[in-house]
Amino acid sequence: MQTNFTDRQLTDPAIAQSEKILRNCVHCGFCTATCPTFVTLGDELDSPRGRIYLIKDMLENDKPATEKVVRHLDRCLSCLSCMTTCPSGVDYMHLIDHARSHIEQTYDRPFGDRWLRAILAWVVPRPAIFRLALIGASVAAPLARWMPGRLKGMMAMGARGAQPPSWVDQPQVIPARGVRKGRVAILTGCAQQVLDTAINEATVRLLTRIGIEVVVAKGAGCCGSLVHHMGREDQSHQQAIANVVAWSGHLKDQGGEGLDAIVITASGCGTTIKDYGHMLRHDAQWAKPAARISALAKDITEYLAELDFDLPVTAQDVPPLRVAYHSACSMQHGQKITRQPRDLLKRAGFEVLEIAEGHLCCGSAGVYNILQPDIATRLRDRKQANIRQTQPDIVATGNIGCMVQLDCDDLKVVHSVQLLDWATGGPVPDKLRHLVPPF
Repeated sequence: MQTNFTDRQLTDPAIAQSEKILRNCVHCGFCTATCPTFVTLGDELDSPRGRIYLIKDMLENDKPATEKVVRHLDRCLSCLSCMTTCPSGVDYMHLIDHARSHIEQTYDRPFGDRWLRAILAWVVPRPAIFRLALIGASVAAPLARWMPGRLKGMMAMGARGAQPPSWVDQPQVIPARGVRKGRVAILTGCAQQVLDTAINEATVRLLTRIGIEVVVAKGAGCCGSLVHHMGREDQSHQQAIANVVAWSGHLKDQGGEGLDAIVITASGCGTTIKDYGHMLRHDAQWAKPAARISALAKDITEYLAELDFDLPVTAQDVPPLRVAYHSACSMQHGQKITRQPRDLLKRAGFEVLEIAEGHLCCGSAGVYNILQPDIATRLRDRKQANIRQTQPDIVATGNIGCMVQLDCDDLKVVHSVQLLDWATGGPVPDKLRHLVPPF
């Protein structure tokens, strides 16, 4: 793609990077076939190629974002399916990040939109506040059907309920069982602490069972992805730096015992943490520490696949359940992790089922299902229909957002690590108790 940025504009590192990304686009349109919003809406401006044209015009002409640009860019899920498809290697992720930051700086959103985004950015990254908010929302949940779309989504999340704090959430070092074979830090997250405590608990049980010491670092918190995708760059960088500080303190050259990895159980968080080095690349103080932390970050299935241990190591027989594996977009497109979760589940004795249109997003995408409820609902319904075609006993995935989005009466969704924990001697996941007789 030909660009016409001025020399003055290109002195801005963010503009210079976006200019290089734009130049890689050859207008081929392969991305449109795998873009969830284009597939759903059929509008070129709701495809990656269309959005690239909008971004180019906005940045190249140094214009404030318009309502039209904001509408179409807000509809982007940041699923990054386009990057998997693109034959030219267009770095759409960092281009849309820059565009959203530009929107945040130049566009005055309507009051309701601005208010909702501010509330989400303040509440969700704070587990204690988020837990209280969900308790309050649960009271109003019976009225959800009569509420506007965005409020309806918030009330629906409240109906799911908030879980009490888990023992895993507190800063501590959890020793390995037997001989210590490794040492990792775990991201306990923010929303996940409130929505499903069983995920982190299963992860710690599994890791310590196979000889891995687990560190819950003091000061580590929200990964920053929520506000990052809202264009709130300064806030996301502050959250990233807090995590870099917390985890760096456990590295050997910083006086700690060392870390083999930073294990992440929410793939959306993993994509962002692996990008810390890029996010903070222009920060003289934090660029190198952030890059070091990014290099240590691994999804739990990615880390387990690299270890030399046997599956299953069970005290009971695990039935060969039919598991429909939903690969979260942040897992398959953001981190390029596709084989490891499936292989681990198969090794554990489960029959892994492939879902049609597996490359398409389920519509969760952080808080997208609240900010864009109509599109998110259409994508959810499409994904659930494809999952039902596999006739699974259970659905497994690696991201809390997808779990909340897809779970319903006839489709129960668990994290892959919960099944792996069960296969190696842990408790039966609650959502499977009706299928598994007591031992």
